Amino acid sequence: MELTYTQCGDYLIPNLVLSDTREYHIGKYGRMRRAYLKEYRPALYSTLLLTEKLFPHLAETDAACKNRLEIIETAMMRQEGVTEALKAADQMEWVRRRNSIHSRAEKIVLHELVYAE
Repeated sequence: MELTYTQCGDYLIPNLVLSDTREYHIGKYGRMRRAYLKEYRPALYSTLLLTEKLFPHLAETDAACKNRLEIIETAMMRQEGVTEALKAADQMEWVRRRNSIHSRAEKIVLHELVYAE
């Protein structure tokens, strides 16, 4: 592999170009995964970064978390009877239950996907 350099003052800077120039949407769960990898799995983080697989991995993790969260929340809402009828009858109770379900489902998703080894 032949490298070219650019003179910048007294330094020679290599002309490096990424092969994958797509933009990836990294949401909340992707950013959490990146922070986890950076702090607790630095070798894996470096490997993914150097092989240009980090951003596709983070985008995939973010999408998987959102899909899994939706599936879990839907199942829990059906199981616990959080319906539109409850929303019409008692909005505050509906919000309270909905927030509880979201919190529990998010903990499951974080454990399964974001903080997974």
